[in-house]
Amino acid sequence: MDTNHNNGFKITGDWEEQSRQLKEKFSQLKDSDLVFEKGKENELLAKLENKLSKNREEVIKILKNTQFS
Repeated sequence: MDTNHNNGFKITGDWEEQSRQLKEKFSQLKDSDLVFEKGKENELLAKLENKLSKNREEVIKILKNTQFS
């Protein structure tokens, strides 16, 4: 059972580039909102849910789109 509640989501690829794309798309995001430590996806997802006023699934979809663009 996945107790992390992140749907198995993992940050992959160049996080620096992905966070730059997120800041361009969502002007309310600051560098401090996009600090990411490997294995702490849940904390990042929760922070982004709050800042973007979106649910977890929406945030995961946004992040996945930056991983492949």
